[in-house]
Amino acid sequence: MCGRFILLTDLSVIVESFGIREIACEYRPDDNISPGRRIAAIIHDEANRLVSCRWGLIPSWAKDPSIGKKLFNARAETLAEKPSFRDAFQKRRCLIPADGFYEWQKQGKQAFRFSMKSGRPFGMAGIYETWMSPEMEPVDTCAIITTEPNALIGSIHDRMPVIMTKDGGAAWIDPAHRDREGLLSLLKPYPAEEMVMSAVIMKTSP
Repeated sequence: MCGRFILLTDLSVIVESFGIREIACEYRPDDNISPGRRIAAIIHDEANRLVSCRWGLIPSWAKDPSIGKKLFNARAETLAEKPSFRDAFQKRRCLIPADGFYEWQKQGKQAFRFSMKSGRPFGMAGIYETWMSPEMEPVDTCAIITTEPNALIGSIHDRMPVIMTKDGGAAWIDPAHRDREGLLSLLKPYPAEEMVMSAVIMKTSP
């Protein structure tokens, strides 16, 4: 799973890296972002926009918003079929910018940070929804998609977030892209040789 991630890169670098044309959220860098927080997400609405979503997806049909506490990750293998995710997969896909993410080794609870060898930020594949509260106030939420791990992460954990290449990310967030098999083919492990891992001391665990 992906339960904690890092985003410390300056906003100007995020804008340049992802071709963002509009900033529609308050940008808050943090080295320990957890589910339930409001996070930055990139969507394509005529142009790439940086918007704010609560991390933990609430399906539009949900009666109880607490379901979002469980739906902060979506498995790539069941994304197109699971009722909680399939509509967003078809119509509302996003990227979650990050500098790295954490996974915990089950034995000993040691935390590890994973990031790019290049030091550049990357985009994790996501989906988003808008849920209407009983007061008819829209609540924007999202989930990060996970897949099987690459060789580096597999030594620590059995899942990893889907990290997109530049071209893959552009295709993923394009709402005109409706080819189910083509979209699913993008949800694969990122090459291990392009990533680095380091042990870290965390104050809290997921």
